[in-house]
Order: sequence, then structure tokens, then C-alpha cells
Amino acid sequence: MSTDLTFEAVDYGKPGSAVWAERAHSLWPATVRSWADDSFRNPEVQTDALRQFAEHLPELVPVHEGLAEVLDEPGAAAFLTQAMFKPFFVSCSQTGVAGALVRNYDFDPALCERTIARTDYLRPVIGVNEALWGMLDGMNDAGLAVSLTFGGRFVHGPGMCIAIVIRYLLETCDTVDEAWQRLQTIPISTAQNLTLVDREQTLSVHVGPDIAPTRAADACVTNHQMEPVSEEYEKDSHTLERLAAVRAATTAAASDAGGTEPVGDLLVEQLVQAMLRPPLYNFDLTSGLGTLYTAAYRPAEGRVSYIWPESQRWEQSFAAFTPGTKTVAVG
Repeated sequence: MSTDLTFEAVDYGKPGSAVWAERAHSLWPATVRSWADDSFRNPEVQTDALRQFAEHLPELVPVHEGLAEVLDEPGAAAFLTQAMFKPFFVSCSQTGVAGALVRNYDFDPALCERTIARTDYLRPVIGVNEALWGMLDGMNDAGLAVSLTFGGRFVHGPGMCIAIVIRYLLETCDTVDEAWQRLQTIPISTAQNLTLVDREQTLSVHVGPDIAPTRAADACVTNHQMEPVSEEYEKDSHTLERLAAVRAATTAAASDAGGTEPVGDLLVEQLVQAMLRPPLYNFDLTSGLGTLYTAAYRPAEGRVSYIWPESQRWEQSFAAFTPGTKTVAVG
């Protein structure tokens, strides 16, 4: 059985725009329920959250202040730091090849904001928003793209939510190397895998509250890190099966490219088609980890395709960003 989901593309423009304020107010109650408990209303927690944000993401402080001012909800400033969010566990698959990042985002549709946002905060950025201004994946005008997957280890500690870290990397970095260096300085509250792609290289990274940022074996990642995967976890997540599938697809694309960089659209399409088939695509939305969208970023060209089965696509770019809504059948 399929389910219709509506995604909305919004051009938020500069920090604190009326467009962002209106949408943030409408999303505020559901976003708070999904991401935080009442602790963010505690004055001590608020003070600590603001301190952490200023210490670790200082360039974003003026943006944060502009957003908090127009949101004007109790505790909004602390909430928007994303420094006290509850952990979240997704089941994504992603890979990078020279000049392109392709990923599936698997999660509970009832808890996904489903906003494709163009912003002009510190620089132009396009990607999938979450928790009002965090990001699940995206690209910037310098040609850098970043996306996340859950790292498979159920650990939680002090630090920033990975969604605001992706926003920070895209707002402040031009290249994979710059983003890798920035990651050394930011505490991250949950185990996550990031894939970073620019015009010349790709890198996947394991991060978490209890480990230093660690380069993955290759650009392909699903939902585990360095430790062995238990039979029970594999049965629930199929992370090893999916990793093997995405590696096979990536190897085939790289082989067909014949060493050319960046790869062409036909080879990116090979990766997309692999992502649209099991085991990488999960049609079972009842699991809470069904595939909600596939994204193919070409950051050097400033364009991205959001893709669903049955030839459903939504093209967006810096040159031609189109606000609106798109209802798609998933599951």
C-alpha cells in the first residue's frame, strides 16, 4: 500500500525572513514534540545551549539570533541551537563519486518536516530542512554537498545535533578538506555517518559523542561504523546488505566512468536506479524507516534531483529554484 506525502520547496532568503517566520510558527508545535522534551525550557539548560552554540558554531550566531527573534516563542533561542535535542535514528544509504552525492533518506514520514529549502544566510544553500533550520542533506554555492546517516550505535552525549552541524558545514566551508577540519572541533551528540562531496573528491566520516571523527573505509556508508554488526541489528537494519549493494553500484559507476572526473549524468543515474530498488529502497513505511526520498546532488553544477519511484522527480538548482509543493506516492 502506498502513501501520499507532500514535500514543499520554500525560498527562505535572508535570516529571519517573513516567509521563514510564518512557516516556522506553523511547524513549531510538531517540531518541539518531535525533537525536544521540556528540559529546553529550563533556564540553566537554555544558558548552556546558547554557550555551546556560540563556542562551537560561532559564525552562525547572527543567523541564529535573527531566526530566534522572529520566531518569538518561549525557549525558541535555546531550541534553535539544537544542543539539547533527543537522539534520532534513521536508516539511510548514501555514496559519493567525484562531483556527485546520491542518497536515500529512510525515516518515519510522520516525523519528517519534508521541506526543501533555499536559504541565503551566510551564503546560498539548498537542501532538505529539518527542525526549522537544520539539514538532512544539502549543497552550497561553492560546490560542497553533505548528507547524514545514523551510525548504528545507540549512544548519546553532550554536543550538537548533526542536523545543525550539516547546516554549519554548508554555510562555512568550500571544500571537503575544510569540512573535515571543522568536524575536528565540534562535539556531536549521536553516532552519525557523513558523506562529503566537492568538485574533486568525496569522503565519508564516522562521528559520535565517544569517538574522534574517523574516515570511513570508502565513500559508501549505511548504518554502522567500525564495530562488528550483531546478527540482531543486521536483521532489523540490513545495514551490511545495503552497504554491499551501494558499494557494488558505486564500483560499477566508477568503472563505467573510466576514471573521468567528474562522472556524467548517465553514471549518476546508475546510482539513482540502484537506490530505487531493494535492498537500498525500503517500501515498508510501517517499519518507521521506509524510504521517503532519493536525492542526487551535483554540487559543482549547483543542482539537485529529488527522486521517487515511478519516474517522479523534482529538479532544483541555484540558477532555477522553484518554490511550490509536490505530492508523491511512497511505500
